[in-house]
Amino acid sequence: MIKIYKDENLSEKGILNRSAELPDVREAVAAIIDNVRRGGDRALFEYTERFDKVKLKTLEVTAEQIDAAYDRTEPEFRRILQRAADNIREFHSKQKRTGYRIEKENGIVLGQRVLPVDRAGVYVPGGTAAYPSTVLMDVIPAEIAGVGQIIMVTPPGKDGCVPDAILAAAKIAGVDRVFSIGGAQAIAALAYGTESVPKTDKIVGPGNAFVAEAKRQVYGAVSVDMIAGPSEVLLISDEKTDPRVLAADLLAQAEHDRSASAVLITTSATLADEVAACIEEQIPRLSRAEIARASIESNGKIIITDDLQRAAQISNELAPEHLELCVDDPFTLLELIRHAGSVFLGRNCPEPLGDYMAGPNHTLPTGGTARFSSPLSVDDFCKTMQYSYFTAQALSEYKDDVDYFAKKEGLTAHARSAVIRDEINEQVHKR
Repeated sequence: MIKIYKDENLSEKGILNRSAELPDVREAVAAIIDNVRRGGDRALFEYTERFDKVKLKTLEVTAEQIDAAYDRTEPEFRRILQRAADNIREFHSKQKRTGYRIEKENGIVLGQRVLPVDRAGVYVPGGTAAYPSTVLMDVIPAEIAGVGQIIMVTPPGKDGCVPDAILAAAKIAGVDRVFSIGGAQAIAALAYGTESVPKTDKIVGPGNAFVAEAKRQVYGAVSVDMIAGPSEVLLISDEKTDPRVLAADLLAQAEHDRSASAVLITTSATLADEVAACIEEQIPRLSRAEIARASIESNGKIIITDDLQRAAQISNELAPEHLELCVDDPFTLLELIRHAGSVFLGRNCPEPLGDYMAGPNHTLPTGGTARFSSPLSVDDFCKTMQYSYFTAQALSEYKDDVDYFAKKEGLTAHARSAVIRDEINEQVHKR
């Protein structure tokens, strides 16, 4: 059963802790990455056979196979995928930045260009479930950014094929190439390239502990979006929300994973008890009841506090991935929230709406990293380049300051570089 705490007990050690420690997979992941770097496609085939129990003949899914999967996908789901894609595209198109140019006296020109990466890799989890929503969420911002080539990797199913729903979403989102590989080996292939898989500049997308650790280890050779941990939701509610609704929202997160975290902060002790009872009533009806039960018992919490301001304070301390504000005036409470990945306002905006259809991204910072990081966006697929232009006259006006500054740092070659052109120009002028 979910645990209930009073605010005054939160100082006790561990109450606000999230999930238990994840397994240490560093050495195993390092070995996989090294093997893929040395063995290329051969290592990918071997790992797919070992981990996915599938013996592939080829790693890449052809355009014809993608088209056929799209055609096999039921029309109603294709319609829903397209509607979700349209909402995601509309939201993220507002994020696209342009550069700027500053023109100053004496012909000085300064500026910045915003450029997409040449090639991006998108990891889409597989295994116990297929997530076409992740395809849309992670690919569409890359497509809006103008990435030259978008490479998607995802584990094959037991039949050796990528699920039709995943390929249908890939077609709608605008993926350029798809490879049926997963795990740390897929991250290594995207980071370093193999005979078949192109090396990418950026890797995005969630995954298990092996995928997360692989992203950590390849960072530097390639950019990554974030090192995601177990999924989490925090609900803030007054006494007016139906406890059945709150229980359903907590379980929607708990069914993700045994390590998932589902927390409710409420101003009502009565509501807390009612939600706990509703959770017990609803768990047996779930298709993933065992997983939800493990998550709730290990990481689920209900915290009773005096007022919504204090609830917001606790929320900021936790910096949750998902935050629901189930109150009368969520926009006023939102002003008190500083740290959260994505916020869902009011009693009619459940977190799963954001997972699939609303438009904001569902690839979000976890484990408290919302204190300093952001949801996946178009910016993740862009980089900036600065430029400067000085005329001879403009350089002459700055050279003495640069000379002085450089010598203060003991860099005489820097100082010389700043003044030599002016000296040469004076010599030429005297002739």
